[in-house]
Amino acid sequence: MKRILFLLFAYMPFVNAQQVLLKQLSENTFVHTSYLQTDDYGHVPCNGLVVRNGHQALIFDTPTDDQSAKELIRLVQDSLQCKIMTVVPTHFHSDCLGGLKAFHEAGIPSIANELTLDLAKNSGVEIPKNGFRDSLTLEIGSEKVWIKFLGQGHTRDNVVGYFPSEDVLFGGCLIKELGASKGYLGDANVDEWSATVKKVKKEFPRVKRVVPGHGEAGDSSLLDYTQKLFTKQN
Repeated sequence: MKRILFLLFAYMPFVNAQQVLLKQLSENTFVHTSYLQTDDYGHVPCNGLVVRNGHQALIFDTPTDDQSAKELIRLVQDSLQCKIMTVVPTHFHSDCLGGLKAFHEAGIPSIANELTLDLAKNSGVEIPKNGFRDSLTLEIGSEKVWIKFLGQGHTRDNVVGYFPSEDVLFGGCLIKELGASKGYLGDANVDEWSATVKKVKKEFPRVKRVVPGHGEAGDSSLLDYTQKLFTKQN
């Protein structure tokens, strides 16, 4: 029965027509996608990840605004029947914490890299309530979720998340989908980006599924692609 339910969810995402989409990636992970209107790149789909175990869930990155965040909270609570234990913005841009106020208003804790807290303060946006340095392990139900800062890339503060029981990596905007351009580099460290991705590959050698901050999820080839994209050409 569990296998049948998984197949049903995999091909039948939970959809709200205007604000946010929730699509199953593995048995206990779901990609949430909302949209950000930008001057340079148009209407941009932005990914986050929901990790569940039993009736508990953790969310990487908020949707892009509070209304979309409220819809995601409702979907996780009503459709997945999970209590959201915490939300983890993976860096300080609005595609990661634009909907953070809605989580706080719902009484949901938030935690991020301490660098993210500092950068968010300077940007005048909603600030995560708690911080950590370098790495953090959280428990969702009976399973662990790892969060690690492995170096600069898209931003100075970008972290990645890993769900070891299903070998799913949320790379956020540090990782590009196959075929993507370098994208927005206004806060990037392009000199360190490739080396940081190399550290991600070394840290998580068993990874099977990789979710980028924008675009389609895939396998470890997304890590190879991103590393090559930012490798210096002599």
